[in-house]
Amino acid sequence: MPNLIMDQTVKQSKTNIQKQSITDRLFLYIKRQASSFPRYVLENFIFLMFGWIPTIIGIGFRGIFYRLILKMDGWAAIENTVRLRFANNIQLSNGVYLDQHTYLHACKNGIQIGENSIVMHGSILHVYNFRNMPHSSIKIGKDCLIGEYSVIRGQGGVTLGDRVYTSPFTQILAVNHVINDPQIPIIDQGITAEGIVIEDDVWIGSGAIITDGIRIGHGSVIAAGAVVTSDIPPNVIAAGIPAKVIRSIEKKEPEQNKTIYF
Repeated sequence: MPNLIMDQTVKQSKTNIQKQSITDRLFLYIKRQASSFPRYVLENFIFLMFGWIPTIIGIGFRGIFYRLILKMDGWAAIENTVRLRFANNIQLSNGVYLDQHTYLHACKNGIQIGENSIVMHGSILHVYNFRNMPHSSIKIGKDCLIGEYSVIRGQGGVTLGDRVYTSPFTQILAVNHVINDPQIPIIDQGITAEGIVIEDDVWIGSGAIITDGIRIGHGSVIAAGAVVTSDIPPNVIAAGIPAKVIRSIEKKEPEQNKTIYF
């Protein structure tokens, strides 16, 4: 009989631990989706009601009702299947366009997108800050284009000036793992998050990667496939792994055998 009672006690204890674990995981999930439980309910209710509606009709509904959950200065066009997390930390200026399957995750300090900027299909803007870093954010200026399937990670803070164009599959990663001790798992060694600044009128080619702690100067071009690991001065073209300046951009006459469209 004592053994039976002990077995029952152990089973009950295991059941309580499992219930607690499931509850803890549920609350952790909600904590990483919205700034509070009421916000989680409100945001997901709005998504359920209006997030799926296709065509310009859905864009119209979202332009009206998404104001209840995010900051919208003027009118922004948000396609269906756009995912927003911590929506109260997202600010969209007039003329912003978010294409289908884009994902904005905006922890504290959040995401700001300037007038007439476009975030193309499948892109990810992610301010994943659960270490309470004070400078985590993504700020995008006016008339920018974030190309298809690009990724911007804003733990260290990412600032894009005006008219910054990124081609498809670019990565702007303001975070890095510390790797100092082979005896300690990388995940337990911490991170650095210095931030990235890309000045006005920069063009970043397809598949390029911008690493943490970098500034790219005004008017420069990063070639396709380049990996930028050090600062790039203004008005140059940089290419390679790691990226190096290959020439300055200077005024010259266009090539006669090429047609230029405006």
